[in-house]
Amino acid sequence: MDVDVIIVGAGPTGLTLAIELGLAGVSTVVLERLNEPSGQSKALGLQPRTAELLESRGLLDRVSDEAIQRVPAGHFAGLRLDFSAWDTPHPYMIGIPQVRVEAILEARAADLGAIVLRGHELTEIAKDGEGVVAMAGSQRLRGRYLVGCDGARSTVRELLGIEFPGLDGRLRMAVTDLTLTGPVPTSWSIPEMSPSRLGKGYLAPIGQNVYRFLFYGPEQRDLSRDAPITIGEVDRALAVSFGSEVKASDIRWGSRFTDASRQVSTYRHGRVLLAGDAAHIHSPMGGQGLNLGMQDAFNLGWKLAAEVKGWAADGLLDTYQTERHPVAARVLANTRAQSVLLMPDEENLALRTIVEELLKLPQANKFVAGMMSGLDIRYPLPGEPHPLLGRRLPGLEQRTGRAVLLARGDRLRACLAQWSDHIDYVVTQRDLDVEAVLVRPDGYVCWAGSDVASLTQAVSAQWVQREASGSSDR
Repeated sequence: MDVDVIIVGAGPTGLTLAIELGLAGVSTVVLERLNEPSGQSKALGLQPRTAELLESRGLLDRVSDEAIQRVPAGHFAGLRLDFSAWDTPHPYMIGIPQVRVEAILEARAADLGAIVLRGHELTEIAKDGEGVVAMAGSQRLRGRYLVGCDGARSTVRELLGIEFPGLDGRLRMAVTDLTLTGPVPTSWSIPEMSPSRLGKGYLAPIGQNVYRFLFYGPEQRDLSRDAPITIGEVDRALAVSFGSEVKASDIRWGSRFTDASRQVSTYRHGRVLLAGDAAHIHSPMGGQGLNLGMQDAFNLGWKLAAEVKGWAADGLLDTYQTERHPVAARVLANTRAQSVLLMPDEENLALRTIVEELLKLPQANKFVAGMMSGLDIRYPLPGEPHPLLGRRLPGLEQRTGRAVLLARGDRLRACLAQWSDHIDYVVTQRDLDVEAVLVRPDGYVCWAGSDVASLTQAVSAQWVQREASGSSDR
């Protein structure tokens, strides 16, 4: 089977990437080792920036229909954050199990022609100058590129011998989906994860009388990652946080994890790239992991599509590394910091008290809320300095996955004629404080101003001009 791009892993990152490539007409096959979706809830929250991106692709309504509820705030190690400090149409987290997000993404990817091969575990990768061959059992696939979106224990990373440096975990925690008896919460809230020597837990309903319970304490600290999670252990943890009347009746799923953090140094290895947990891991503090991976895919998708189709300017694909690696490194740093604030040592408890007071200051809250939500991301893009350059522009419909030039009038339309295959020209009444802005397919401004020469330069840095024949493929 020959395709443009082989994606390994049918999680949120891989499926988002399949959608982004499909919008550009790039053929994809997604290899997934599991025979069917696991049904496990896994991650539970979509951050405001991810909501903005899903809205731009016309997917947010479907996600909202499947969501459990909106959570009107975020948190940093259990300390409340107010997202409304940022200009966003979605100043909240969307509480939705990962399995539901995956179902929505997979349906959309299929609509765009992606093929998901379940029960196909990657066993071999061979690269040459023009493509990649992947073996999955008896299935042989050849693609121009391969992207590993296959999680923390990435087979792609292992087969290529890519190092995964970082820090081992110190804080051990457990998470379960379970049914309960007793007086249980009826809605989500910001987790009260203040540390104590007895441990602490967070409980939230996730539908059909099932609850997510995340907990940690001395007992979890002394157990190995492979130790089964028992009802007795869960009941003891429930008693610490919610009293002895709340009891576990059935454990549907459980997992142990640590605050280990690792990141590959290079996201691109020739025709093989890494995204999501295959490229970086960290603790789930603040609910950033699923979002980080999906936003990797939004950044990579249009660039890889342009490379495959032959309309990418030189070096465009390499900007995936330069833009996304620092973003993930910052997430690793903030999750490490949150782990410190949860350590039940006197020094750390004193530090937590100070951080809690600081986050009551509006400026400090906005800074941390922007970091946790992804709303503050600013890519280091070339061009004349402008407050919008490199920043997101929310509220823009980009369902086709194309770039958009928002302009106050038609003056600049003619100079974009040679790039009309890649850029939609939209006359707007929106107050932008400039004549026009050029917004990339992933929703970030790569030019703002009125000068034709600088606009042409900015466009040329992304896409090659259309050939005289009118074809955008080379």
